[in-house]
Amino acid sequence: MFKNKNNEKNNYCGEKISKLRLDMKPKCSQRQLADKLQLIGLDLDKNAIQRIECGKRFITDIELLAFCKVFKIEPNDIFS
Repeated sequence: MFKNKNNEKNNYCGEKISKLRLDMKPKCSQRQLADKLQLIGLDLDKNAIQRIECGKRFITDIELLAFCKVFKIEPNDIFS
């Protein structure tokens, strides 16, 4: 597995995912988000979501599309 040796974040969209999750009505916990993702076929647990949100975990394009589906946004919206 690739390791980022610059001690930089491993993704740029984790903070946006966290903001989108907290802006959901009603607010959504990381565990609830994991449940929603599992319902659409993406097997992520609460710990993986926490690591994505804080930038410690890479995120795949498949995962990114699943987040967009749950949040009902377009992929480009996650990078804005």
